[in-house]
Amino acid sequence: MLVYLAEYLAQFYSGFNVFSYLTFRSILGLLTALGFCLLAGPYLIRYLQTMQIGQVVRDDGPESHFSKRGTPTMGGIMILGGIFVSTLLWGDLGNRYVLVLLFVLGAFGLIGFVDDYRKVIRKDPKGLIARWKYFWQSAAALVAAAYLFWSAQSPADTTLVVPFFKDFMPQLGAVFILLAYFTIVGSSNAVNLTDGLDGLAIVPTVMVAAAFALVAYLSGHVEFSRYLHIPYLPGVGELVIVCTAIVGAGLGFLWFNTYPAQVFMGDVGSLALGAGLGAIAVLTRQEILLVIMGGIFVAETLSVILQVGSFKLRRKRIFRMAPIHHHYELKGWPEPRVIVRFWIISLCLVLLGLATLKVR
Repeated sequence: MLVYLAEYLAQFYSGFNVFSYLTFRSILGLLTALGFCLLAGPYLIRYLQTMQIGQVVRDDGPESHFSKRGTPTMGGIMILGGIFVSTLLWGDLGNRYVLVLLFVLGAFGLIGFVDDYRKVIRKDPKGLIARWKYFWQSAAALVAAAYLFWSAQSPADTTLVVPFFKDFMPQLGAVFILLAYFTIVGSSNAVNLTDGLDGLAIVPTVMVAAAFALVAYLSGHVEFSRYLHIPYLPGVGELVIVCTAIVGAGLGFLWFNTYPAQVFMGDVGSLALGAGLGAIAVLTRQEILLVIMGGIFVAETLSVILQVGSFKLRRKRIFRMAPIHHHYELKGWPEPRVIVRFWIISLCLVLLGLATLKVR
């Protein structure tokens, strides 16, 4: 929005041209999202407390979590608010990459909101029935994937980038839709599973979003993309604004979510952020890179799959409890230790993922 105003004012004063620089707008976008969350957070938390919109804690979970019962949830509204306000102010709203990403964030945020609403307001412990949740997630992801496939402007838009290989970029064709679908839906549920401890999910999300801001910038720059042997995608650089908005909003939320948490993001936040990361990976053609940098999310998801599969097939559990962060809690690790160690692992994985851009 302000980009267009700056373009108009630049004809009267050249100083407004600074707003045309992507790096400058990305910094403003981060600070705007951060400021929005810091300002809105206390009001939202008080409102959630007044409405008695508190966290539901499983009776079979770690005993240390029982004290969390009643802590305000649905704080993801704050995160999404910061992202949308920041993007609307500093982003190019005519950019198709930005529009697709905002659609995914909004659609999955709405699904999460309905799920949270049923759990904490209607007091239905099941929330949105699993099959309906998956149906609407699938519908939103398929709409985004199909649009991207049919509106592809070059072969690069539907290629698969394989880390460590500079000359192996197979053309996916219609398989692109299937890959995009699984990436968005899978990432959404993976972040949702990870969101079980104070700050555990939001910091890896911030790290991955920050890394993808760099990837988007490089992919949208013809010289950098040629040098790194990654697809050149004209216009994808504008995703930097949304990525840095996610970083700013995530840090603003962490201000209130750090241990011991004053508010939880709820499904409205975790489903949306996970889907957003998946969509960014699809838009930048870096789905495999997301698996590497988001390794914490992958590990959490695999722990649940292995636990359920082992119990059904062998009637034995592999972990004391899944997702895996609960396993370490039941082994006696204090919650802050689990959180910080997972953060450290996440940082290492993000750095490893970024290193693959050069090692080709």
